Amino acid sequence: MIYHPQKYRIADKRTEPFIDAGEIWSYLNGVKADKQRVRDVIQASLDKKRLSLEETAVLINTKDPDLQEEIREGARTLKEKVYGERIVLFAPLYVGDLCTNNCQYCGFRSSNKGIKRVTLSNEELVAETKALIDQGHKRLILVYGEHPRYSARFIAETVEIVYSVKHKNGEIRRININAAPFDIQGFRIVKDAGIGTFQIFQETYHEPTYNKVHLGGLKRNYEWRLTALDRAQEAGIDDVGIGALFGLYDWRFEVMGLVRHVNHFEAVYNVGPHTISFPRIQNAHALNVDKDNLVSDEDFVHLVSILRLAVPYTGMILTAREPAHIRDQILRFGVSQIDGGTNLELGGYSKGKHQTQDLTKGQFQINDNRSLGEIMDELINNGYIPSFCTACYRLGRTGEHFMEFSVPGFIKRFCAPNAMLTLAEYLEDYATEETKAAGYRLIEGKISDLSADQKVDKLREKINEIKQGKRDLYF
Repeated sequence: MIYHPQKYRIADKRTEPFIDAGEIWSYLNGVKADKQRVRDVIQASLDKKRLSLEETAVLINTKDPDLQEEIREGARTLKEKVYGERIVLFAPLYVGDLCTNNCQYCGFRSSNKGIKRVTLSNEELVAETKALIDQGHKRLILVYGEHPRYSARFIAETVEIVYSVKHKNGEIRRININAAPFDIQGFRIVKDAGIGTFQIFQETYHEPTYNKVHLGGLKRNYEWRLTALDRAQEAGIDDVGIGALFGLYDWRFEVMGLVRHVNHFEAVYNVGPHTISFPRIQNAHALNVDKDNLVSDEDFVHLVSILRLAVPYTGMILTAREPAHIRDQILRFGVSQIDGGTNLELGGYSKGKHQTQDLTKGQFQINDNRSLGEIMDELINNGYIPSFCTACYRLGRTGEHFMEFSVPGFIKRFCAPNAMLTLAEYLEDYATEETKAAGYRLIEGKISDLSADQKVDKLREKINEIKQGKRDLYF
């Protein structure tokens, strides 16, 4: 069953469109970026204040290389203040690529007759889940095309199947969703399956460009998509994820659109989105988009740093669309979540790693083909704490309640110890002996850095319990 936008009636102004292109361009064209103003904006962010559109435009309009470096340094400092040195890891699992939409940047689009259409059976879904557990994953995002087969009930059933898989010492503890928009009742059905975050990317906030690249299907309705996560909030899903596909339109406008979307949520629901994603256009089977707005590596690093400063308490996701060297660089400037060991082929995880990606079997090209183990090694060696933690979701620290913890900085007291506990699980169950030794050296060093109020003794006790075979321990 597909939920049709014409059947949904907007109840009040909370779900009316809120992107004003004239407003955005007035800031971008009118705001000056002198040295003192740039530094004042950076300091406001370091004081953990979400930036306004005008302040965000100041950073966007900064051209001086030395000031741009100060923006990057500010983003790095802010990331350490709010998130510490932990990096959350997840994997995408594609459940089905049937799609009625005709999006010109996507390999799944309905007009693409060269792609092989697959929907995983229940048995195949279990096999994929076991293969991901064998890598060490605890957190997944399930991805679906937009098609009548992928109803809210279907999504809920696949979520329940994945959660039901217990394999050796492992299990999936958190499932996020990337799927088509629903009406409120549809979102309620999905919520009741126990999902974490529901992701819907606007792709581009510039409506003329949106209409140009979406040539068919329900996704063609700009307003229906723009207000989708308001309906999710009304349905009780208080963890939502937004994103833009950079390269469709001017990146400066898209950054402003994302920030405007954030302050819409905060004004209406008293909580911003849980995550922001900022993928760049990558190659896809029969790709059909203009290349006038493709984002350079330099501008990409700049815009990620700006987003980190603009929304201090929002998680930022960087995917394997980006090559390893870009991901490693941008980790320093605000990213809090990355995927690892990614395989976009339907059924690809259980078949093993492919050296060459077949674009007829995936949505787009990935450019970081490192295994989860390789990424874990690199994170550990660089002093990051890889985290598979899901404690906040099981303890109800979500949405507005999460903000009560995170805004004052208290969440860092939970996140660092819990990250170490999930790292210890990984080291015991999946790591090589070399990685295990390096990982425990890292944990010991990080424990030594914790303050007395961060439950150091309890943390050591729990790590010893994990070494003795207990699992799923958290604060």
